[in-house]
Amino acid sequence: MTTQTISTILNTLVMVAIVVSALYAVIAKNILTSVIALGATGAFVSLAFILLHAPDVAIAEAAVGAVLSTAIFVIAIRKTTKKGEEEKDED
Repeated sequence: MTTQTISTILNTLVMVAIVVSALYAVIAKNILTSVIALGATGAFVSLAFILLHAPDVAIAEAAVGAVLSTAIFVIAIRKTTKKGEEEKDED
């Protein structure tokens, strides 16, 4: 296998992972699961930028798309959810 073939296969796998995690973020029933899937989508997008030789954009996407926005969403969910609602969602 040539280097270009391996690169193409890796890029294809990352793109499929982006689509799958984004779709899972949309169709998940639990909001916390959706937020985590959205963070995974950001991480895969960051990996795609690394594969495209754009490390500066990859670092920004990893910081904002994968980490910061996910943390803000999780904190917001935890602060706005009542104790009884958390137990209902887990069942």
